[in-house]
Amino acid sequence: TDATEFFNYLTGYSQQQNYRRLLIAPINLREKLTALIERETANAKAGRPARIIAKLNRLADPRIIQALYDASAAGVEIDLIVRGICMLRPGVPKLSENIRVRSIIGRFLEHSRVLYFANDGDEEVYIGSADWMPRNLNRRVEVLCPISDPGFKQYLKQELLDAYLRDNVNARVLLPDGFHERVQPGPAEERFDSQIYFEGGT
Repeated sequence: TDATEFFNYLTGYSQQQNYRRLLIAPINLREKLTALIERETANAKAGRPARIIAKLNRLADPRIIQALYDASAAGVEIDLIVRGICMLRPGVPKLSENIRVRSIIGRFLEHSRVLYFANDGDEEVYIGSADWMPRNLNRRVEVLCPISDPGFKQYLKQELLDAYLRDNVNARVLLPDGFHERVQPGPAEERFDSQIYFEGGT
């Protein structure tokens, strides 16, 4: 299995380079991640459903950022939940107008990395360790794992990612000029705190 071969690689027992399902840096993660983004770009150009949601700690890799800009220009709707550094600039006309970036720092520290790709209705979800930075994709050993269980995929999308995107209490949105602005509920909008929601509240 991929997991066995990966641990053999870590211990030096083998130099496995081909993995069936796992995306592993520095072996194939950058290539596969770029392909996932480009697939959404192709779907958008063909008029098919195309969306990306990514929850990360940091985003600073120039090639991944360019792939996201290209996807946005093609019409892919992109929501990024980035806790810390984000070198991408969202909402810039003709460059990133379909990209939204928000940051949430709460009691759960937000260390999880979760990726969602609409894939023309055949949704794919990944969890893993890698931020989108050169050091993570080029020099460190990192893993992204696809989720195959339909129920768990739905849970991660609807109960985790969508909750972060609904949060209007803890969230700050990144503006095109690089500054963050705190999200404020509208006059008729109900407050939604993702941190309370994760504890079983509403």
